[in-house]
Amino acid sequence: MTSTIDVHAAAQTFLAHTEAHLVSYLEACVHCGLCAEACHFYQASGNPEHTPAYKLFPIAQAYRRQKFPLAWLGLAPRIDADDLKHWETLLFDTCTLCGRCTTACPMGIDIASIVTGARRAFVAAGLGPADLLAAADSSREHGSPLGLTAQKLRERIEWLADEHGVPIALDKAKADVLLTVSSVEMMKYPESVVAMAKLLNHAGVDWTFSSKGYEATNFGYLSGKSDIAKLMVERIVDAAQSVGARTVVVPECGHAFGVLRWTAANMLGRPLPFAVLHISEFLAQLKRAGKLELTPLKESITYHDPCQISRRGGAARDARYLLEDFAEDFREMTPTGNLNWCCGGGGGVQAIARAADLRYKVFKIKMDQVEQTGAQTMVSSCSNCRLTMDESKAHWKWEGGLASLVELVADHLVEETKPAV
Repeated sequence: MTSTIDVHAAAQTFLAHTEAHLVSYLEACVHCGLCAEACHFYQASGNPEHTPAYKLFPIAQAYRRQKFPLAWLGLAPRIDADDLKHWETLLFDTCTLCGRCTTACPMGIDIASIVTGARRAFVAAGLGPADLLAAADSSREHGSPLGLTAQKLRERIEWLADEHGVPIALDKAKADVLLTVSSVEMMKYPESVVAMAKLLNHAGVDWTFSSKGYEATNFGYLSGKSDIAKLMVERIVDAAQSVGARTVVVPECGHAFGVLRWTAANMLGRPLPFAVLHISEFLAQLKRAGKLELTPLKESITYHDPCQISRRGGAARDARYLLEDFAEDFREMTPTGNLNWCCGGGGGVQAIARAADLRYKVFKIKMDQVEQTGAQTMVSSCSNCRLTMDESKAHWKWEGGLASLVELVADHLVEETKPAV
């Protein structure tokens, strides 16, 4: 594919995804720079190009190229192949779609949505990080970005159930709740899968995994491959309908929750036939219903808010409700809740190898936050955050503790006899 074709495809696709609200955003930016102070990448690097508003330039330039009054005379700003290569790094490597910049923007510009549209343009032009695109392709071909096929899912569930003595439901004919999984958890943090099963069994929930649709992560969405994004959603919808589930529970994965809860219906063009809850929301419901009794946690902890679950997902309070009366030494970070800093690996950035050094720099913000609280352990409810933080912790040889919210709750259940599911 020649550079000329690449540029043309990118410009056309930019415009195809630049709907009326995005155009208004482009016109609304007042170049105040407040978004820079809100961005973890800018804070970590000091590079002006990491300013979130700078990421508007690709669409703005494509828009002006096509809509400029004298574009036909060649007077509009041009886009060349070098521009595309430079913007690819900015749009994929230096944006986690965390939305923190929007909280600071006086005009309320949703830069994350613009970046998402721009990524689709790069894919149309045959561009994008090879490793991120490969993860998306693996989702289409094998069922998950990490090659967790339906057969491997069955094998690992059987192994985990035997290893931990916990019944793990798979492919029940009917169930009220369809539980999904992140392949990061299944392959890297399998104790989280066991913890979810233990908690739902303990509460007497009628639930199941399904080999027809189990992968919650959506690398099609993160990479800009819209066809794969829709396919991943359809698999879960089909699986939920096949068992008659009224609720689909998303595991500890931020973007999986954001895509299925807030974007999936738009992808399909129809309402979802079930409720979508993050596992922390679902566990909070069980606790409110008196179905989770916990023994006290003495260790000092703080909570890291995953961006797509708290700031962009609306579930910040439920995580803290789970910790109430249970975590006896809970210490909030500053800032916290919907203003908490991103881990640095969301939005697909964790899957991009060339972005590793910048991710490590970003994690120092999180290290400083935790150390200011004096807490022994940082707890999170996102496996992607956990993976990002584990790798950065190893890079810096940081001694702070990291833990999963779901695993922590499961480890402190007051045991009682419940019927097996």
